[in-house]
Amino acid sequence: MTSPSTHLVCPHCQAVNRLPSLRLAEHPACGQCHRPLFTGHPLELNQQSFARHIERNDLPVVVDFWAPWCGPCRAMAPAYEAAAAQLEPGLRLVKVNTEAEPALAAQYNIRSIPTLAVFKGGREVARQAGAMPLPQLLAWLRQASR
Repeated sequence: MTSPSTHLVCPHCQAVNRLPSLRLAEHPACGQCHRPLFTGHPLELNQQSFARHIERNDLPVVVDFWAPWCGPCRAMAPAYEAAAAQLEPGLRLVKVNTEAEPALAAQYNIRSIPTLAVFKGGREVARQAGAMPLPQLLAWLRQASR
């Protein structure tokens, strides 16, 4: 019996990789560029890479919509970074700078920042506005990504 497979978008070259789900915790590398599929850090996405990551990753994708001038965004950044290190390979954490990508912010009706949105199978399934400390962030992410 074969193990179910998982599709993952490479954070480096954007190639879609398919690997057995049981191998996610084994530090898999991209089949195209041979770099790690998990970095332990949130990925910075732009208009071009956003749709690919949201639509092609089988893992839940958590998006932090933020801006460099936002104090609460900067305050939450270390907690979000720590969450990425703790929650991979079960989740993919990404960031979208709403100042650099206003069309994405408008498309997803982002009215305040930071706003976190969880996507599964290309669809938004949960949303939370406002900065959170690490324990609250981890609890919310675990609940929202089920």
